[in-house]
Amino acid sequence: MATLLSVNVGMPKDVSWQGRTVHTGAWKSPVHGPRMVRRLNIDGDGQGDLAGHGGEIRAVLVYQLQSYQYWQKQLGRDDLTFGIFGENFTVDGMPDDDVCIGDRYRIGEAEFEVTQPRVTCYRVGMRLGEPAMASLLVAHHRPGFYLRVLAGGRVQAGDEITLTRKGPEELSVADTDALLYLPDRDPAKLRKALNIPALSPGWQQSFRELAAAQQPKQEPGWPGELTSTQQPREAPGWPGFKTMRVARIVPETPTVSSIYLGTTDNTPLLEARPGQYLSIRLAIGDAAPAVRSYSLSSAPTASTYRISVKHEPHGKVSSYIHATLHPGDLVDIASPRGTFVLEEGTRPIVLISAGIGATPVLAMLHQLAATRDPRPRRPTRSWRNSPTPTSTSTTPPRPPHISTSPTSPRGVRPPIHSRPWAFPPTPTPTSADRPPSWTTSANTCAITACAPSGSIRNSSAPCPPSIPA
Repeated sequence: MATLLSVNVGMPKDVSWQGRTVHTGAWKSPVHGPRMVRRLNIDGDGQGDLAGHGGEIRAVLVYQLQSYQYWQKQLGRDDLTFGIFGENFTVDGMPDDDVCIGDRYRIGEAEFEVTQPRVTCYRVGMRLGEPAMASLLVAHHRPGFYLRVLAGGRVQAGDEITLTRKGPEELSVADTDALLYLPDRDPAKLRKALNIPALSPGWQQSFRELAAAQQPKQEPGWPGELTSTQQPREAPGWPGFKTMRVARIVPETPTVSSIYLGTTDNTPLLEARPGQYLSIRLAIGDAAPAVRSYSLSSAPTASTYRISVKHEPHGKVSSYIHATLHPGDLVDIASPRGTFVLEEGTRPIVLISAGIGATPVLAMLHQLAATRDPRPRRPTRSWRNSPTPTSTSTTPPRPPHISTSPTSPRGVRPPIHSRPWAFPPTPTPTSADRPPSWTTSANTCAITACAPSGSIRNSSAPCPPSIPA
């Protein structure tokens, strides 16, 4: 039978971290004797970020002795005292791969219901002095979980923990956590999650969105598809998400900012191909973390990736990035993905973009400029609401043999579609110092296009998805 080993509480306080002050309740310590558990809290306990922690659905956080022992070996540490993971209850037993969402337990005089896995954020890394800890908890399937208080009462260390009812779908905490955060989701488990009334509303909404997305199992251009079969299959990256640091943020225009991302330990980044995208996971408010994908907007260096994000007035994630994200913050990033990439070879290139389709094309231009690629190319850009686009720091210098020919058809909004084409224009040079004009002839030119749906006809392969596959 499981046992409550320690009751841990702590009030929020200001902590200096990476040159700024963070208000957090992650510092919790064991208490002796009985403590009253109420609907929203344990007496003497509090949370610093009420938008992301606490409340009726997340009144009590649980972590296990077995996970303490696991991290002692993994991290090579002997100073992991109860409460250091920010938990209220340290327990012997109740592993994440056995406890299920909707399970009910009696501890002391109180009764509880399991509502969701822990939403890991950078504060657990602050508390342990391990910046990557939030991602490690997910990757190693040891997040811990939250309890809702069904009936209040006194609890204390040494109380036995009794299972009073199993959850309706018997979906474990570890499986629920992996279902949201890790790739290769099991559709059957996703359906189970949507049938658990006890699951917190934020997680329910995230799973509804995942189910509605109906994401394809293959990236466009992978073997077996009917279109774009000449695209290369992407190289494998790291599994799930890893913690990266915001190196700097550069406002490009009043509505677009570029975010530079680096590793937390200054190790070199995995090489990405121009046109690929990053998925970013952010804990915003009281819902489950939001995941969005943004194309790389420059050729990556050994030390940073760059994404450029437009602020949408009603966009939850873009608003958070523009208003709340700061240099030094830690964010969870999935490995670069996507097969909508710059074609290798010697043929002349036409790059076509419209709207937010500009970002992968920018990365391709940066790569061409950085490597002094000798192929003639013509970037063609259409835009909305402005007859003349403004140059920003995202735009690479234009060598003499690059021609830009912006167009301005009536703009349309996402969803985005993109597809690299190889059809038959051929360049006809007009002079040594002028870019070529383009006519349709033998199969000698590679055209790559990325634009909102409707701007480009006969496209079928999707640009980076809004939620990673």
